[in-house]
Amino acid sequence: MSKPPRARYRTTNGKSDNAALAQRGSLQVWFDPGMQWPSAPTGKRGRQPVVSEAAIQACLTLKGVFKLPLRQTTGMVSSLLEMAGLDWPVPDFSTLRQRQKTLLVEIPCQPSSEPLHLLIDSTGINAVDDGEWCRRKHSPSKRRQWRKVHLV
Repeated sequence: MSKPPRARYRTTNGKSDNAALAQRGSLQVWFDPGMQWPSAPTGKRGRQPVVSEAAIQACLTLKGVFKLPLRQTTGMVSSLLEMAGLDWPVPDFSTLRQRQKTLLVEIPCQPSSEPLHLLIDSTGINAVDDGEWCRRKHSPSKRRQWRKVHLV
């Protein structure tokens, strides 16, 4: 039994195909400066946690989206926070390793041709499409300020 011949694709609109391929790698990360990133005191004895559960959830979601090891995740989070102009503490890899045992990380994102928008606010991290981001940003109920980091 022989194999079927390979399909040959010819592009007739190279400029728009190139733009579409470049757009496929587009990522926008939005940080809400009002987010509770540093942890509140627990009231228990011993060392208090430095970062909140929402911050750990955000870091582990970025780890899952980009399939990164824990050390590279901390580096990516620190560079994203630096680009956004936020001086929040970054959890080290051992903190992420210990606290990921108790957290469930779900990535509710379907691959599409549109850019991926990651919203990081007081509820944690959300992967949404452009329409949902606009509704969240411009909703009349509660006005929020966002820091945008655009990666290409």
